[in-house]
Amino acid sequence: MTGPVNFRAGFRPVRRDKLLQERVHDTYMAKGKLPEPTVCPACGAVYHKGRWQWLPKPDKAHEQPCPACRRIDDEFPAGYVTLAGGFLAQRRDEILHLVRNHAEKAGAEHPLERIIAMVDHDGGVMVTTTDIHLARGIGEALEHAYQGELEFHYNEGENLLRVHWARDAVKA
Repeated sequence: MTGPVNFRAGFRPVRRDKLLQERVHDTYMAKGKLPEPTVCPACGAVYHKGRWQWLPKPDKAHEQPCPACRRIDDEFPAGYVTLAGGFLAQRRDEILHLVRNHAEKAGAEHPLERIIAMVDHDGGVMVTTTDIHLARGIGEALEHAYQGELEFHYNEGENLLRVHWARDAVKA
């Protein structure tokens, strides 16, 4: 037995004629499927089975820069990781080595996760990344290894993540 739909209870009929707005807008991601296989001429990543992978370059592949190489060329990071504090000054090389190792490990599995630059910034270090997941992973790896204070600031409209990690100096 069916009756009239009660719209006051919060139920609305599904409309299939409306355009849905995407939740996160990233201009660096492809608007549709790329022809397979596609190879990035800069880094050699291969688009295969709907994602970018590290594979041998196939014959007669279509060439198109991957989103990570486009971000690097445009100098437009998706993630900013700020490292600060007296502990950084004491163990700078060790901490930057951890950051590089984490990025290499992530990049081995996910070609779009790369470090763009590591530069000195206001007495600390600013690491820029091509992906928000790598920025978050670097921050979490630092907190796991060295404790300290970790903050995340996500800007959903721009698909941008700012991570701030700091720890004071070790007392002797």
